[in-house]
Amino acid sequence: MLMDRFDNTLNLLMFLVFTGFAIASFVIAAMVREDAYRAADKQTKRFWLILLGVNLALNLFLPHFLFLLIAGLIAAIVFMVDVRPALKQVMGGGGGGGRRGGSSSDGPYGPYNGGR
Repeated sequence: MLMDRFDNTLNLLMFLVFTGFAIASFVIAAMVREDAYRAADKQTKRFWLILLGVNLALNLFLPHFLFLLIAGLIAAIVFMVDVRPALKQVMGGGGGGGRRGGSSSDGPYGPYNGGR
């Protein structure tokens, strides 16, 4: 009885995490321009939308096929850790820990010049 409840809770948690990740990766892939994929030398936008869309559909309509869900999760992870950073770099949003520009020596009110 306790194990059944734990198993059901674990399945629900996996479903929510996998589906949330699938939705996020699909939305991010859809928001990027087609030419950014070509400039980053990655697969086409259509390829990623089909792959991530199938992953999302499997998560929503066939959640009991764990092997297919894991394969789709791997595709979404590849998109998020390989394709997305390359797209961000091509489009000019190359990270930086939340900074909006400037150098690493900039303070909250402008550049720090060492008291000069």
